Amino acid sequence: MFNFLRINTPADIFFSIWHHRPLIAQLTKREIIARYRGSFLGLLWSFINPILMLAIYTFVFSVVFKVRLDQEFLVDNDQYAFALSLFTGLIVFNLFSECLSRASGLILSNVNYVKKVVFPLQILPWVTLGAALFHAAISFLVLLLFLLIIDHPFHWTTLFLPFIIFPFILFIMGLSWLLASIGVFIRDIGQLIGMLLTALLFLSPIFYPASALPDYIRQYLFLNPLTLIIEQTRAVVLYQQTPDWLGLSVYYLIAALIAWAGLIWFKKTCKGFADVL
Repeated sequence: MFNFLRINTPADIFFSIWHHRPLIAQLTKREIIARYRGSFLGLLWSFINPILMLAIYTFVFSVVFKVRLDQEFLVDNDQYAFALSLFTGLIVFNLFSECLSRASGLILSNVNYVKKVVFPLQILPWVTLGAALFHAAISFLVLLLFLLIIDHPFHWTTLFLPFIIFPFILFIMGLSWLLASIGVFIRDIGQLIGMLLTALLFLSPIFYPASALPDYIRQYLFLNPLTLIIEQTRAVVLYQQTPDWLGLSVYYLIAALIAWAGLIWFKKTCKGFADVL
């Protein structure tokens, strides 16, 4: 049987996930269903919400304000380019925001699991991530369907999307484990995370492309961990470009180290959760 407390290498992270995959799947399903329990349309809201938001962005920015991206980023003079670019950036940001905003309260909201010696607490961030990925996948599906409807160029480079999201997942998990642990001992961390996420919303290239900024600012923008993922997602989905493999390789190595460090920290501190709670 896999022992979470004996994790020594980054590869052991994936062994842990594989070992607990039935439990993670079950809790993720329950998490998704619980969000819409009691509503009249139920899971249909997971489709309605992104469709509504994309329709609003398209109307406001393409019809009302008639915003256009620079010709360098425009594909076939597409009048929907800005709305599509904004929606794509928000999908990535919402995936990050949904996981991080809940991370600090994960243990506090599942105290009953802490009391169970055999329950693997390290899977709780995976459950949150699973639910967030479900909603992100629905949003991407809505985006791709909209591209087909408006006859926007659709390219095979979209198949590279998983290679962009995977290191992003590792980065999110590393921070989630870290915040889930800190949140047990420092309850104010949740308020701080909320402010930082709001700042990141405007400091990330969501409402603008990174290349729209002057060179002396752009180089600092890529210190933001969301920048590369947002830009690369747009590149493969909207602009028919292949990924920046060098940039993604560096990002993967850093994200893997952060995930490993976050899990090690969680492992070291989880023994004291019961005493604090």
